[in-house]
Amino acid sequence: MGKTLPKVDVIIAGVGWAGGIIASELTKGGLNVVGLERGRERKTEDYFMVHDELRYSSRYDLFQDLSKETVTFRSNANIRALPMRQYGSFLLGDGIGGAGVHWNGQTFRFLPYDFQIRSQTIAKYGKSKIPPEMTIQDWGVTYDELEPYYDRFEKMAGISGEPNPLGGKRSANYPTPPMKKTPVIKMFEDATKKMKLHPYMWPSANLSEPYTNPDGISRAACQYCGYCERFGCEYGAKADAVVTVIPVAKKTGKFEIRTHSQVRRILHSGGRATGVMYTDLTTGEDIIQPADIVVVTSYVFNNVKLLLTSKLGQPYDPATGRGNVGRNYAYQVLKGNALGFYENQEFNLFAGAGSLGMNLDDYNGDNFDHSKVKFIHGAGISTSQLGFRPIANNAVPSGTRGWGKEFKANSVKYANRWINVGAQGSSMPFRHHFIDLDPAYKDVFGDPLPRMTFDFEEQDRELAVFMATRCSEIQKEMGASHIDFIKSLGPYEITTYQSTHNTGGTIMGPKPETSVVNTFMQMWDAENVFVVGASNFPHNSGYNPTDTVGALAYRASEGILKYRKKGGMLV
Repeated sequence: MGKTLPKVDVIIAGVGWAGGIIASELTKGGLNVVGLERGRERKTEDYFMVHDELRYSSRYDLFQDLSKETVTFRSNANIRALPMRQYGSFLLGDGIGGAGVHWNGQTFRFLPYDFQIRSQTIAKYGKSKIPPEMTIQDWGVTYDELEPYYDRFEKMAGISGEPNPLGGKRSANYPTPPMKKTPVIKMFEDATKKMKLHPYMWPSANLSEPYTNPDGISRAACQYCGYCERFGCEYGAKADAVVTVIPVAKKTGKFEIRTHSQVRRILHSGGRATGVMYTDLTTGEDIIQPADIVVVTSYVFNNVKLLLTSKLGQPYDPATGRGNVGRNYAYQVLKGNALGFYENQEFNLFAGAGSLGMNLDDYNGDNFDHSKVKFIHGAGISTSQLGFRPIANNAVPSGTRGWGKEFKANSVKYANRWINVGAQGSSMPFRHHFIDLDPAYKDVFGDPLPRMTFDFEEQDRELAVFMATRCSEIQKEMGASHIDFIKSLGPYEITTYQSTHNTGGTIMGPKPETSVVNTFMQMWDAENVFVVGASNFPHNSGYNPTDTVGALAYRASEGILKYRKKGGMLV
Protein backbone atom coordinates (compact mmCIF):
# COMPACT_ATOMS: atom_id res chain seq x y z
CA MET A 1 0.00 0.00 0.00
CA GLY A 2 3.01 2.32 -0.19
CA LYS A 3 5.55 3.62 2.28
CA THR A 4 4.71 4.43 5.90
CA LEU A 5 5.80 7.72 7.47
CA PRO A 6 6.50 8.47 11.15
CA LYS A 7 3.42 8.96 13.31
CA VAL A 8 2.09 12.48 14.04
CA ASP A 9 -0.36 13.83 16.59
CA VAL A 10 -3.05 14.96 14.16
CA ILE A 11 -3.84 14.57 10.46
CA ILE A 12 -6.24 17.04 8.83
CA ALA A 13 -7.80 16.04 5.49
CA GLY A 14 -8.61 19.27 3.65
CA VAL A 15 -7.11 22.68 4.47
CA GLY A 16 -9.95 25.17 4.01
CA TRP A 17 -11.80 27.20 6.61
CA ALA A 18 -12.52 24.29 8.97
CA GLY A 19 -9.11 22.67 8.52
CA GLY A 20 -7.30 25.99 8.90
CA ILE A 21 -9.13 26.92 12.10
CA ILE A 22 -8.48 23.50 13.63
CA ALA A 23 -4.81 23.60 12.62
CA SER A 24 -4.44 27.03 14.21
CA GLU A 25 -6.09 26.04 17.48
CA LEU A 26 -4.40 22.65 17.84
CA THR A 27 -0.90 23.95 17.09
CA LYS A 28 -1.39 26.79 19.56
CA GLY A 29 -2.34 24.02 21.98
CA GLY A 30 1.01 22.31 21.39
CA LEU A 31 0.04 19.51 19.00
CA ASN A 32 1.98 18.59 15.87
CA VAL A 33 -0.37 18.72 12.90
CA VAL A 34 -0.07 17.68 9.26
CA GLY A 35 -2.58 19.10 6.78
CA LEU A 36 -3.18 17.13 3.59
CA GLU A 37 -4.63 19.13 0.70
CA ARG A 38 -5.28 17.64 -2.73
CA GLY A 39 -4.98 21.03 -4.47
CA ARG A 40 -2.18 23.54 -4.87
CA GLU A 41 -0.63 26.15 -2.59
CA ARG A 42 -2.22 29.61 -2.66
CA LYS A 43 -1.25 33.05 -1.40
CA THR A 44 -2.54 36.60 -1.79
CA GLU A 45 0.16 37.44 -4.34
CA ASP A 46 -1.42 34.93 -6.76
CA TYR A 47 -4.29 37.38 -7.34
CA PHE A 48 -2.42 40.63 -7.90
CA MET A 49 -4.11 42.45 -10.79
CA VAL A 50 -5.94 39.39 -12.07
CA HIS A 51 -9.44 40.79 -12.59
CA ASP A 52 -9.97 38.12 -15.21
CA GLU A 53 -13.66 37.23 -15.45
CA LEU A 54 -13.12 34.74 -18.25
CA ARG A 55 -10.44 32.76 -16.40
CA TYR A 56 -12.00 32.66 -12.95
CA SER A 57 -15.73 33.17 -13.37
CA SER A 58 -16.40 31.54 -16.73
CA ARG A 59 -13.64 28.91 -16.89
CA TYR A 60 -13.59 28.03 -13.17
CA ASP A 61 -9.85 28.31 -12.52
CA LEU A 62 -10.14 27.87 -8.75
CA PHE A 63 -12.36 24.82 -8.81
CA GLN A 64 -12.13 21.05 -8.77
CA ASP A 65 -11.26 19.38 -12.09
CA LEU A 66 -14.48 17.54 -12.96
CA SER A 67 -12.72 15.30 -15.47
CA LYS A 68 -10.83 13.69 -12.56
CA GLU A 69 -13.36 13.83 -9.75
CA THR A 70 -17.00 14.90 -9.66
CA VAL A 71 -20.40 13.91 -8.27
CA THR A 72 -23.20 12.02 -9.94
CA PHE A 73 -26.79 13.22 -9.71
CA ARG A 74 -30.30 11.83 -9.95
CA SER A 75 -33.61 13.33 -8.88
CA ASN A 76 -34.90 10.08 -7.38
CA ALA A 77 -33.73 6.55 -6.64
CA ASN A 78 -35.65 5.03 -9.57
CA ILE A 79 -33.41 6.51 -12.25
CA ARG A 80 -29.74 6.23 -13.09
CA ALA A 81 -27.42 8.95 -11.86
CA LEU A 82 -25.09 10.67 -14.33
CA PRO A 83 -21.83 12.54 -13.64
CA MET A 84 -21.73 16.34 -13.47
CA ARG A 85 -19.15 16.99 -16.20
CA GLN A 86 -19.50 20.77 -16.42
CA TYR A 87 -20.17 23.27 -13.66
CA GLY A 88 -23.73 24.35 -13.06
CA SER A 89 -25.70 24.28 -9.82
CA PHE A 90 -22.74 24.52 -7.42
CA LEU A 91 -18.96 25.02 -7.48
CA LEU A 92 -16.52 22.65 -5.79
CA GLY A 93 -13.42 24.34 -4.37
CA ASP A 94 -9.88 23.05 -4.66
CA GLY A 95 -6.52 24.03 -3.21
CA ILE A 96 -5.35 25.65 0.02
CA GLY A 97 -8.21 27.65 1.50
CA GLY A 98 -10.82 25.55 -0.32
CA ALA A 99 -14.16 27.11 -1.17
CA GLY A 100 -13.35 29.87 1.33
CA VAL A 101 -11.02 31.44 -1.24
CA HIS A 102 -13.75 32.05 -3.81
CA TRP A 103 -16.65 32.83 -1.47
CA ASN A 104 -18.44 36.18 -1.34
CA GLY A 105 -17.94 36.72 2.38
CA GLN A 106 -21.55 36.70 3.64
CA THR A 107 -21.27 35.62 7.27
CA PHE A 108 -24.71 35.12 8.82
CA ARG A 109 -25.43 33.37 12.10
CA PHE A 110 -28.22 30.80 12.05
CA LEU A 111 -31.28 31.59 14.17
CA PRO A 112 -31.93 30.03 17.60
CA TYR A 113 -34.89 28.23 15.97
CA ASP A 114 -32.53 26.36 13.64
CA PHE A 115 -30.82 24.42 16.39
CA GLN A 116 -34.08 23.22 17.95
CA ILE A 117 -36.16 23.15 14.79
CA ARG A 118 -38.07 19.92 15.36
CA SER A 119 -38.98 20.46 19.00
CA GLN A 120 -39.93 24.12 18.48
CA THR A 121 -41.99 23.39 15.35
CA ILE A 122 -43.92 20.64 17.14
CA ALA A 123 -44.42 22.77 20.25
CA LYS A 124 -45.93 25.63 18.24
CA TYR A 125 -47.74 23.90 15.38
CA GLY A 126 -48.04 20.22 16.30
CA LYS A 127 -46.49 17.12 14.71
CA SER A 128 -48.81 17.33 11.70
CA LYS A 129 -46.92 20.43 10.49
CA ILE A 130 -43.92 18.22 9.67
CA PRO A 131 -44.49 16.00 6.57
CA PRO A 132 -43.98 12.28 7.28
CA GLU A 133 -40.94 12.06 4.98
CA MET A 134 -39.24 15.18 6.36
CA THR A 135 -36.35 14.17 8.63
CA ILE A 136 -35.62 17.37 10.55
CA GLN A 137 -34.12 16.99 14.00
CA ASP A 138 -32.66 19.16 16.74
CA TRP A 139 -28.91 19.62 16.46
CA GLY A 140 -28.04 18.63 20.02
CA VAL A 141 -26.58 22.08 20.70
CA THR A 142 -28.46 25.35 21.23
CA TYR A 143 -27.75 28.77 19.78
CA ASP A 144 -26.71 30.01 23.23
CA GLU A 145 -24.17 27.19 23.51
CA LEU A 146 -22.78 27.94 20.05
CA GLU A 147 -22.79 31.74 20.42
CA PRO A 148 -19.27 32.04 21.94
CA TYR A 149 -17.86 30.11 18.97
CA TYR A 150 -19.68 32.39 16.52
CA ASP A 151 -18.08 35.32 18.34
CA ARG A 152 -14.61 33.78 18.05
CA PHE A 153 -14.97 33.19 14.33
CA GLU A 154 -16.26 36.71 13.67
CA LYS A 155 -13.44 38.33 15.64
CA MET A 156 -10.82 36.19 13.91
CA ALA A 157 -12.24 37.08 10.46
CA GLY A 158 -12.93 40.74 11.33
CA ILE A 159 -16.56 40.59 10.24
CA SER A 160 -18.07 43.96 9.34
CA GLY A 161 -21.73 44.33 10.18
CA GLU A 162 -24.54 45.37 12.45
CA PRO A 163 -26.65 43.13 14.71
CA ASN A 164 -29.65 41.32 13.24
CA PRO A 165 -32.71 42.85 14.96
CA LEU A 166 -34.54 39.51 14.71
CA GLY A 167 -31.55 37.27 15.45
CA GLY A 168 -30.24 35.59 18.58
CA LYS A 169 -28.60 37.48 21.42
CA ARG A 170 -24.98 38.49 20.93
CA SER A 171 -22.18 38.65 23.49
CA ALA A 172 -20.47 41.43 21.48
CA ASN A 173 -20.95 43.61 18.43
CA TYR A 174 -19.19 42.79 15.17
CA PRO A 175 -15.51 43.80 15.40
CA THR A 176 -15.74 46.26 12.49
CA PRO A 177 -18.58 48.54 11.31
CA PRO A 178 -20.83 47.69 8.35
CA MET A 179 -19.85 48.34 4.77
CA LYS A 180 -20.92 51.37 2.75
CA LYS A 181 -24.61 51.93 2.05
CA THR A 182 -25.02 52.44 -1.70
CA PRO A 183 -28.04 54.20 -3.27
CA VAL A 184 -29.49 50.79 -4.20
CA ILE A 185 -29.17 49.54 -0.62
CA LYS A 186 -30.66 52.78 0.73
CA MET A 187 -33.67 52.35 -1.56
CA PHE A 188 -34.19 48.85 -0.17
CA GLU A 189 -33.79 50.07 3.41
CA ASP A 190 -36.26 52.95 3.01
CA ALA A 191 -38.86 50.76 1.29
CA THR A 192 -38.69 47.88 3.75
CA LYS A 193 -38.77 50.13 6.81
CA LYS A 194 -41.85 51.80 5.35
CA MET A 195 -43.34 48.28 5.13
CA LYS A 196 -42.58 47.80 8.89
CA LEU A 197 -39.86 45.23 8.17
CA HIS A 198 -36.44 44.99 9.84
CA PRO A 199 -33.51 45.43 7.42
CA TYR A 200 -29.85 45.33 8.47
CA MET A 201 -26.53 45.43 6.63
CA TRP A 202 -25.06 42.08 5.64
CA PRO A 203 -22.39 40.74 7.99
CA SER A 204 -19.35 40.84 5.73
CA ALA A 205 -15.97 39.15 5.63
CA ASN A 206 -14.94 41.95 3.23
CA LEU A 207 -13.39 44.34 5.73
CA SER A 208 -15.00 47.79 5.98
CA GLU A 209 -11.79 49.18 7.52
CA PRO A 210 -8.24 47.95 8.32
CA TYR A 211 -8.31 45.38 11.12
CA THR A 212 -5.96 43.42 13.36
CA ASN A 213 -7.51 40.28 14.85
CA PRO A 214 -6.84 38.66 18.28
CA ASP A 215 -4.09 36.49 16.73
CA GLY A 216 -2.25 39.63 15.57
CA ILE A 217 -3.13 39.17 11.87
CA SER A 218 -3.57 42.55 10.13
CA ARG A 219 -5.53 42.99 6.91
CA ALA A 220 -6.44 45.90 4.65
CA ALA A 221 -9.92 47.25 3.91
CA CYS A 222 -12.07 46.29 0.92
CA GLN A 223 -11.64 48.41 -2.23
CA TYR A 224 -15.11 47.58 -3.65
CA CYS A 225 -13.59 46.26 -6.89
CA GLY A 226 -16.42 43.76 -7.46
CA TYR A 227 -14.19 40.70 -7.92
CA CYS A 228 -15.11 38.48 -4.97
CA GLU A 229 -17.34 35.60 -6.03
CA ARG A 230 -15.21 32.95 -7.82
CA PHE A 231 -12.07 35.05 -7.22
CA GLY A 232 -9.30 35.26 -4.65
CA CYS A 233 -8.85 38.70 -3.08
CA GLU A 234 -5.75 40.61 -4.20
CA TYR A 235 -5.88 42.87 -1.12
CA GLY A 236 -6.40 40.18 1.51
CA ALA A 237 -9.46 42.20 2.52
CA LYS A 238 -11.77 39.21 2.14
CA ALA A 239 -11.23 36.82 5.04
CA ASP A 240 -10.20 33.31 4.11
CA ALA A 241 -8.07 30.68 5.79
CA VAL A 242 -5.01 31.65 3.73
CA VAL A 243 -4.82 35.17 5.19
CA THR A 244 -6.10 34.47 8.73
CA VAL A 245 -5.67 31.12 10.48
CA ILE A 246 -3.15 29.24 8.33
CA PRO A 247 -0.35 31.81 8.97
CA VAL A 248 -1.01 31.47 12.72
CA ALA A 249 -0.66 27.69 12.54
CA LYS A 250 2.53 27.95 10.46
CA LYS A 251 4.09 30.44 12.86
CA THR A 252 3.98 27.87 15.67
CA GLY A 253 6.37 25.63 13.73
CA LYS A 254 4.04 22.71 14.42
CA PHE A 255 2.00 22.73 11.19
CA GLU A 256 3.09 21.08 7.96
CA ILE A 257 0.96 21.40 4.81
CA ARG A 258 1.39 18.81 2.07
CA THR A 259 -0.28 19.97 -1.13
CA HIS A 260 -1.19 17.71 -4.07
CA SER A 261 -2.00 15.02 -1.50
CA GLN A 262 -5.33 13.25 -2.00
CA VAL A 263 -6.60 11.46 1.11
CA ARG A 264 -8.34 8.29 -0.07
CA ARG A 265 -8.82 6.18 3.06
CA ILE A 266 -9.05 6.57 6.80
CA LEU A 267 -7.28 3.52 8.19
CA HIS A 268 -8.90 2.06 11.30
CA SER A 269 -8.97 -0.97 13.54
CA GLY A 270 -11.02 -1.88 16.60
CA GLY A 271 -13.16 1.27 16.53
CA ARG A 272 -10.21 3.66 16.26
CA ALA A 273 -8.44 5.33 13.36
CA THR A 274 -4.75 4.55 12.97
CA GLY A 275 -4.05 7.15 10.27
CA VAL A 276 -4.78 7.77 6.60
CA MET A 277 -3.68 6.56 3.20
CA TYR A 278 -3.17 9.30 0.64
CA THR A 279 -1.82 9.54 -2.88
CA ASP A 280 0.94 11.99 -3.75
CA LEU A 281 -0.45 13.48 -6.97
CA THR A 282 3.00 14.58 -8.14
CA THR A 283 4.42 11.03 -8.11
CA GLY A 284 1.40 8.73 -8.00
CA GLU A 285 2.78 7.10 -4.85
CA ASP A 286 0.42 5.87 -2.12
CA ILE A 287 1.57 6.89 1.35
CA ILE A 288 0.44 5.82 4.82
CA GLN A 289 0.48 8.55 7.45
CA PRO A 290 -0.16 7.21 10.98
CA ALA A 291 -1.75 9.63 13.47
CA ASP A 292 -3.30 9.66 16.91
CA ILE A 293 -6.23 11.77 15.72
CA VAL A 294 -7.76 12.13 12.24
CA VAL A 295 -9.79 15.25 11.37
CA VAL A 296 -11.85 15.30 8.16
CA THR A 297 -12.51 18.86 6.96
CA SER A 298 -13.10 18.69 3.22
CA TYR A 299 -16.25 19.65 1.30
CA VAL A 300 -19.64 18.02 1.97
CA PHE A 301 -19.47 15.39 -0.77
CA ASN A 302 -15.86 14.54 -0.05
CA ASN A 303 -16.45 14.18 3.69
CA VAL A 304 -19.19 11.65 3.00
CA LYS A 305 -17.22 9.87 0.28
CA LEU A 306 -14.15 9.46 2.50
CA LEU A 307 -16.17 7.87 5.31
CA LEU A 308 -18.00 5.55 2.92
CA THR A 309 -14.92 4.41 0.98
CA SER A 310 -13.14 3.88 4.31
CA LYS A 311 -16.08 1.79 5.59
CA LEU A 312 -16.25 3.99 8.67
CA GLY A 313 -19.75 4.47 10.10
CA GLN A 314 -22.96 2.87 8.86
CA PRO A 315 -24.10 3.97 5.39
CA TYR A 316 -27.59 5.46 5.25
CA ASP A 317 -30.29 3.22 3.75
CA PRO A 318 -33.35 5.27 2.66
CA ALA A 319 -35.48 2.12 2.37
CA THR A 320 -35.11 1.20 6.05
CA GLY A 321 -34.04 4.56 7.49
CA ARG A 322 -31.08 2.85 9.16
CA GLY A 323 -27.55 4.21 9.12
CA ASN A 324 -26.50 7.84 9.08
CA VAL A 325 -23.52 8.41 6.76
CA GLY A 326 -25.04 10.21 3.78
CA ARG A 327 -28.35 11.05 5.49
CA ASN A 328 -30.10 14.44 5.53
CA TYR A 329 -28.54 15.92 2.41
CA ALA A 330 -29.98 19.42 1.90
CA TYR A 331 -29.37 22.27 -0.53
CA GLN A 332 -30.91 25.76 -0.71
CA VAL A 333 -33.96 27.36 -2.35
CA LEU A 334 -32.85 30.43 -4.29
CA LYS A 335 -35.61 30.80 -6.88
CA GLY A 336 -37.81 33.12 -4.81
CA ASN A 337 -36.43 36.37 -6.18
CA ALA A 338 -37.89 39.37 -8.03
CA LEU A 339 -36.12 41.39 -10.73
CA GLY A 340 -37.13 45.03 -10.85
CA PHE A 341 -36.48 47.22 -13.90
CA TYR A 342 -36.35 50.99 -13.45
CA GLU A 343 -37.23 53.26 -16.38
CA ASN A 344 -36.10 56.55 -14.92
CA GLN A 345 -33.29 55.61 -12.53
CA GLU A 346 -29.73 54.59 -13.26
CA PHE A 347 -27.28 53.02 -10.81
CA ASN A 348 -23.54 52.34 -10.68
CA LEU A 349 -23.82 48.56 -10.52
CA PHE A 350 -20.22 47.74 -11.46
CA ALA A 351 -18.77 48.87 -8.14
CA GLY A 352 -19.40 46.48 -5.29
CA ALA A 353 -18.19 43.67 -3.07
CA GLY A 354 -19.12 40.07 -2.44
CA SER A 355 -20.85 40.85 0.83
CA LEU A 356 -22.18 44.33 0.18
CA GLY A 357 -25.89 44.13 0.81
CA MET A 358 -28.84 44.43 3.16
CA ASN A 359 -30.97 41.61 4.55
CA LEU A 360 -34.19 41.17 6.49
CA ASP A 361 -35.35 38.13 8.45
CA ASP A 362 -39.04 38.86 8.93
CA TYR A 363 -39.77 35.77 6.79
CA ASN A 364 -36.87 33.61 7.97
CA GLY A 365 -36.87 30.76 10.49
CA ASP A 366 -40.04 30.97 12.55
CA ASN A 367 -40.08 34.79 12.71
CA PHE A 368 -43.60 34.79 11.24
CA ASP A 369 -46.71 32.69 11.74
CA HIS A 370 -46.59 29.52 9.63
CA SER A 371 -50.10 28.35 10.51
CA LYS A 372 -51.56 29.25 7.13
CA VAL A 373 -48.61 28.37 4.87
CA LYS A 374 -47.66 24.91 3.59
CA PHE A 375 -44.03 25.00 4.62
CA ILE A 376 -41.82 25.47 7.65
CA HIS A 377 -38.83 27.77 8.08
CA GLY A 378 -38.33 30.48 5.43
CA ALA A 379 -35.74 32.73 3.85
CA GLY A 380 -33.69 35.82 4.31
CA ILE A 381 -34.66 38.53 1.80
CA SER A 382 -32.01 40.93 0.58
CA THR A 383 -30.64 43.17 -2.09
CA SER A 384 -26.95 43.37 -2.82
CA GLN A 385 -24.36 45.13 -4.89
CA LEU A 386 -21.78 42.46 -5.64
CA GLY A 387 -20.27 44.36 -8.54
CA PHE A 388 -21.38 43.48 -12.05
CA ARG A 389 -18.67 42.27 -14.39
CA PRO A 390 -18.74 42.76 -18.17
CA ILE A 391 -19.40 39.21 -19.41
CA ALA A 392 -22.09 37.56 -17.33
CA ASN A 393 -24.56 40.33 -16.47
CA ASN A 394 -27.29 41.09 -18.97
CA ALA A 395 -30.83 41.21 -17.57
CA VAL A 396 -33.78 42.23 -19.73
CA PRO A 397 -37.51 42.33 -18.85
CA SER A 398 -39.67 39.27 -19.53
CA GLY A 399 -41.26 39.33 -22.94
CA THR A 400 -38.04 40.49 -24.58
CA ARG A 401 -36.86 38.23 -27.38
CA GLY A 402 -33.65 36.35 -26.67
CA TRP A 403 -31.87 37.74 -29.74
CA GLY A 404 -32.01 40.48 -32.36
CA LYS A 405 -32.75 44.20 -32.36
CA GLU A 406 -35.15 44.22 -29.40
CA PHE A 407 -32.77 42.19 -27.25
CA LYS A 408 -29.86 44.51 -28.02
CA ALA A 409 -31.92 47.64 -27.37
CA ASN A 410 -33.19 46.40 -23.99
CA SER A 411 -29.74 45.13 -23.02
CA VAL A 412 -28.34 48.62 -23.44
CA LYS A 413 -31.36 50.36 -21.91
CA TYR A 414 -31.43 48.32 -18.71
CA ALA A 415 -27.69 47.71 -18.28
CA ASN A 416 -27.64 49.88 -15.13
CA ARG A 417 -31.37 49.98 -14.42
CA TRP A 418 -32.27 46.72 -12.76
CA ILE A 419 -32.13 45.52 -9.17
CA ASN A 420 -32.55 42.02 -7.79
CA VAL A 421 -34.39 41.48 -4.52
CA GLY A 422 -33.70 37.86 -3.67
CA ALA A 423 -34.69 35.25 -1.11
CA GLN A 424 -32.15 32.73 0.17
CA GLY A 425 -34.42 29.93 1.28
CA SER A 426 -33.86 27.15 3.77
CA SER A 427 -33.76 23.50 2.69
CA MET A 428 -35.32 20.75 4.76
CA PRO A 429 -34.06 17.15 4.59
CA PHE A 430 -36.26 14.33 3.40
CA ARG A 431 -35.93 10.58 3.81
CA HIS A 432 -35.26 10.14 0.06
CA HIS A 433 -32.58 12.88 -0.17
CA PHE A 434 -29.12 11.47 0.50
CA ILE A 435 -25.52 10.93 -0.62
CA ASP A 436 -24.08 7.49 -1.29
CA LEU A 437 -21.44 5.92 -3.53
CA ASP A 438 -22.23 5.51 -7.20
CA PRO A 439 -22.08 1.84 -8.25
CA ALA A 440 -20.98 2.62 -11.82
CA TYR A 441 -18.90 5.80 -12.01
CA LYS A 442 -15.42 6.17 -10.50
CA ASP A 443 -12.82 8.88 -10.06
CA VAL A 444 -9.34 8.94 -11.59
CA PHE A 445 -8.10 6.54 -8.85
CA GLY A 446 -10.85 4.00 -9.43
CA ASP A 447 -12.74 4.97 -6.26
CA PRO A 448 -16.54 5.39 -6.52
CA LEU A 449 -17.90 8.88 -7.07
CA PRO A 450 -20.31 10.31 -4.50
CA ARG A 451 -23.91 10.13 -5.73
CA MET A 452 -26.46 12.83 -4.90
CA THR A 453 -30.18 12.01 -4.85
CA PHE A 454 -32.26 15.18 -4.55
CA ASP A 455 -35.19 17.15 -5.94
CA PHE A 456 -37.33 20.05 -4.83
CA GLU A 457 -40.35 19.08 -2.72
CA GLU A 458 -43.74 20.68 -2.14
CA GLN A 459 -42.12 22.41 0.87
CA ASP A 460 -39.64 24.10 -1.50
CA ARG A 461 -42.23 24.99 -4.12
CA GLU A 462 -44.50 26.66 -1.60
CA LEU A 463 -41.57 28.46 0.01
CA ALA A 464 -40.23 29.78 -3.32
CA VAL A 465 -43.55 31.21 -4.51
CA PHE A 466 -44.30 32.79 -1.12
CA MET A 467 -40.89 34.47 -1.01
CA ALA A 468 -41.00 35.60 -4.64
CA THR A 469 -44.30 37.32 -3.91
CA ARG A 470 -42.80 39.08 -0.86
CA CYS A 471 -39.80 40.17 -2.96
CA SER A 472 -42.09 41.57 -5.65
CA GLU A 473 -43.95 43.59 -3.01
CA ILE A 474 -40.66 45.14 -1.93
CA GLN A 475 -39.74 45.94 -5.55
CA LYS A 476 -43.10 47.66 -5.98
CA GLU A 477 -42.47 49.77 -2.87
CA MET A 478 -39.00 50.62 -4.22
CA GLY A 479 -40.60 51.99 -7.40
CA ALA A 480 -39.78 49.42 -10.07
CA SER A 481 -41.63 50.00 -13.34
CA HIS A 482 -41.51 46.31 -14.37
CA ILE A 483 -41.18 43.32 -12.02
CA ASP A 484 -40.44 39.70 -12.94
CA PHE A 485 -40.85 36.90 -10.40
CA ILE A 486 -41.72 33.22 -10.48
CA LYS A 487 -45.26 31.91 -10.10
CA SER A 488 -44.17 28.28 -9.67
CA LEU A 489 -41.00 26.29 -9.00
CA GLY A 490 -40.04 23.45 -11.32
CA PRO A 491 -37.78 20.46 -10.65
CA TYR A 492 -34.24 20.91 -9.37
CA GLU A 493 -31.70 21.17 -12.18
CA ILE A 494 -27.99 20.59 -11.68
CA THR A 495 -27.12 22.41 -14.92
CA THR A 496 -27.85 25.99 -13.75
CA TYR A 497 -25.87 27.76 -11.02
CA GLN A 498 -27.87 28.32 -7.85
CA SER A 499 -25.73 28.04 -4.71
CA THR A 500 -22.67 26.19 -3.44
CA HIS A 501 -24.41 25.71 -0.09
CA ASN A 502 -24.66 21.92 0.08
CA THR A 503 -25.17 20.49 3.57
CA GLY A 504 -25.68 17.23 5.45
CA GLY A 505 -24.36 13.70 5.14
CA THR A 506 -22.29 13.57 8.36
CA ILE A 507 -24.86 15.21 10.60
CA MET A 508 -24.39 16.07 14.26
CA GLY A 509 -26.69 15.16 17.12
CA PRO A 510 -26.97 14.07 20.76
CA LYS A 511 -27.18 10.32 20.10
CA PRO A 512 -25.61 7.81 17.68
CA GLU A 513 -28.95 6.45 16.47
CA THR A 514 -29.65 9.65 14.50
CA SER A 515 -26.26 11.22 13.82
CA VAL A 516 -22.73 10.55 12.60
CA VAL A 517 -20.94 12.86 15.05
CA ASN A 518 -21.68 14.28 18.49
CA THR A 519 -21.85 17.97 19.28
CA PHE A 520 -18.06 18.26 19.24
CA MET A 521 -18.03 16.69 15.72
CA GLN A 522 -16.50 13.49 17.14
CA MET A 523 -17.55 10.28 15.34
CA TRP A 524 -19.67 7.93 17.37
CA ASP A 525 -18.10 4.94 15.58
CA ALA A 526 -14.46 6.04 16.00
CA GLU A 527 -13.71 8.31 18.93
CA ASN A 528 -10.43 9.65 17.52
CA VAL A 529 -12.02 10.79 14.24
CA PHE A 530 -13.58 14.25 13.98
CA VAL A 531 -15.57 15.31 10.90
CA VAL A 532 -16.17 19.06 10.53
CA GLY A 533 -18.00 21.14 7.95
CA ALA A 534 -21.42 21.95 6.51
CA SER A 535 -21.85 18.19 6.24
CA ASN A 536 -22.62 18.38 10.00
CA PHE A 537 -25.82 20.40 9.43
CA PRO A 538 -29.01 18.33 9.96
CA HIS A 539 -30.79 20.85 7.67
CA ASN A 540 -29.86 24.06 5.87
CA SER A 541 -31.06 27.45 7.03
CA GLY A 542 -31.99 30.56 5.06
CA TYR A 543 -28.42 31.80 5.22
CA ASN A 544 -24.90 31.20 3.94
CA PRO A 545 -23.27 28.38 5.95
CA THR A 546 -19.75 29.72 6.61
CA ASP A 547 -20.29 31.45 9.96
CA THR A 548 -21.83 28.26 11.35
CA VAL A 549 -19.05 26.10 9.86
CA GLY A 550 -16.52 28.38 11.54
CA ALA A 551 -18.32 28.17 14.88
CA LEU A 552 -18.47 24.36 14.67
CA ALA A 553 -14.75 24.26 13.80
CA TYR A 554 -13.86 26.25 16.93
CA ARG A 555 -16.08 23.99 19.04
CA ALA A 556 -14.50 20.90 17.47
CA SER A 557 -11.01 22.30 18.17
CA GLU A 558 -11.90 22.67 21.81
CA GLY A 559 -13.22 19.11 21.82
CA ILE A 560 -10.10 17.69 20.17
CA LEU A 561 -7.84 19.31 22.75
CA LYS A 562 -10.01 17.88 25.55
CA TYR A 563 -9.98 14.47 23.89
CA ARG A 564 -6.19 14.56 23.57
CA LYS A 565 -5.91 14.97 27.35
CA LYS A 566 -8.60 12.57 28.57
CA GLY A 567 -9.78 10.36 25.69
CA GLY A 568 -13.28 8.89 25.43
CA MET A 569 -16.49 10.32 24.03
CA LEU A 570 -16.99 14.01 24.76
CA VAL A 571 -20.12 15.34 26.40
